[in-house]
Amino acid sequence: MARQKGIIKLKGTIGDITFYKTQDGHLAREKGGIDASRIKNDPAFQRTRENGSEFGRAGKAGKMLRTALRALLLNSADSRMVSRLTQQMVKVIQADTISVRGLRNVIDGEAELLAGFEFNIRGKLGTSLFAPYIGTIDRVSGAIAVGIASFIPANMIAAPSGTTHFKIISAGAEIDFEAETFVEAHSETAILPWDLTATAVITQTNTVTPNSIKPLFLALGVEFYQSVNGQMYALKNGAYNPLALVTVSGL
Repeated sequence: MARQKGIIKLKGTIGDITFYKTQDGHLAREKGGIDASRIKNDPAFQRTRENGSEFGRAGKAGKMLRTALRALLLNSADSRMVSRLTQQMVKVIQADTISVRGLRNVIDGEAELLAGFEFNIRGKLGTSLFAPYIGTIDRVSGAIAVGIASFIPANMIAAPSGTTHFKIISAGAEIDFEAETFVEAHSETAILPWDLTATAVITQTNTVTPNSIKPLFLALGVEFYQSVNGQMYALKNGAYNPLALVTVSGL
């Protein structure tokens, strides 16, 4: 892979060189690769087929999680979140000690490895919200909850420049990765001033199916706003809104 320089940027293929544009700029690479039918049938590529199968499974699992949390992700995701989540899902699948290679899956893996995943690397929850919180998952009742004691916003939330207000958001999700279905519930506070006035105690309970045997997830985040002439506007279109998986129960 080479980086294109100069005023004129190329796209397409010239001879054996392919020119294309990515988030990292205009690049070029030599055309080539192994024939697809050989990868599909040659015994020498058995491991390649196994890895490809599991990578595809990780991609589908990541899409299911993203779809379940879509209401929150609309304003709280960076441009490379999809690939980062897929990579983490691969680790979950590789932790499956029951299934044979190529058939390992999220259900028999370690979904708990997703705990702490940040959906927005431009604004991480771990470096934005310093108020202590407690996340809980109660499988019997289906309650996926978060509690935050009273705190002073200006001291306990590191907000981007221009912030005047904020909102605490959370979601609980129950995901059946095999059937590709989910149950989701989410909560949010009112838009609160980012100042030296202490907040009330914040308790958000997102209820899914009681006695579920599926993986359960708790996501927590912050949305930033700017007040202009009495109207609230999402700060920089939500570019720095943090959202993370704070508690995961894979069962």
